[in-house]
Amino acid sequence: MSILPKKNELGFFEVRLESIGGLGANLAGKMLAEAGVLSLGLRGSNFSSYGSEKKGSPVKSFIRFCDPDVEIRDHSPIEQPHIVGVFHEALYKTVNVVSGLAADGIVLVNTAREFDDVKKDLHLEYGSLAIVDALTIALEEKTKVNTAMLGALYRICDFLNPESMRDMIRKTFTKKYPHLVEPNIRTFDRGYNEVLFKIYEVPEGAEGKSFTRPLPPLGFLTQELGGVMVSQANSILKDLSGSRQGFLPEFKQDKCINCAACDNVCPDFCFVWEEGEDKRGRKQMFLKGIDYQYCKGCLKCVEACPTDALGDLREILGYAGENRVKQNFPYITGGVQ
Repeated sequence: MSILPKKNELGFFEVRLESIGGLGANLAGKMLAEAGVLSLGLRGSNFSSYGSEKKGSPVKSFIRFCDPDVEIRDHSPIEQPHIVGVFHEALYKTVNVVSGLAADGIVLVNTAREFDDVKKDLHLEYGSLAIVDALTIALEEKTKVNTAMLGALYRICDFLNPESMRDMIRKTFTKKYPHLVEPNIRTFDRGYNEVLFKIYEVPEGAEGKSFTRPLPPLGFLTQELGGVMVSQANSILKDLSGSRQGFLPEFKQDKCINCAACDNVCPDFCFVWEEGEDKRGRKQMFLKGIDYQYCKGCLKCVEACPTDALGDLREILGYAGENRVKQNFPYITGGVQ
């Protein structure tokens, strides 16, 4: 008898993880698939899809399970998952994370917000929504988000044995990082125990989310004259709002001494300056604020700041847009809007 709760027409139970580089979704997918194969005797496969491997780039990880008598001959990206795991809420802006989700599918989101707010952002009408504050768990245990998300995924995939993941954590960390074994087991257990669920009734005959395969808006046939790039991450319309990993620098102007130590270490030229006069009437550049559109949350500026003018702030949805100080590049017609 099959232990898989659901299967598609090919006999697969499928999970898709939506994340950004650096949060560990790739490793989480590998460990999830391996646990199902080694501990339960299922057949399984896993692979990930990502771009330049730069920390902050969108990442997808795909996991398939099937019964031992079914061969896995499908190695394409998962378009109609039974479960979607969202590692970072900022992905909503640029990625349709619930694309292709079954009507009775489950979405797991790393968030500290309420169910109805997340449901509204995802445009969910029915199905199951699970939330876990994986970032807070990881911070308190001094580990990573992916271990907490794995705990929550194990709670959702109740056919998996949690003890098998605990054994895998011990096996993975004991030799090189023995001091990380217990913190990661605690993180896994907290993700497993602290995930919350809410079920929205699925009407009879309801259809799942339609899948749309993202296509590049500009190609060799449709590129604008002169090779002008208007896509995400170019130097003019660069939008890295989905790339931060949970934190961004908070600027407190009253404590700033305008030493420019932050600007010297910033890899993305995020700090905005304006000319003024000091108390003696001498010309000086004063730090006006941060252009969060360019900030990827590396926090090098916080480490370099000699005062308390810059601190690390847990990212709140919408904070970057509301507190952004726009750059002004006079050599670009009209500047950056």
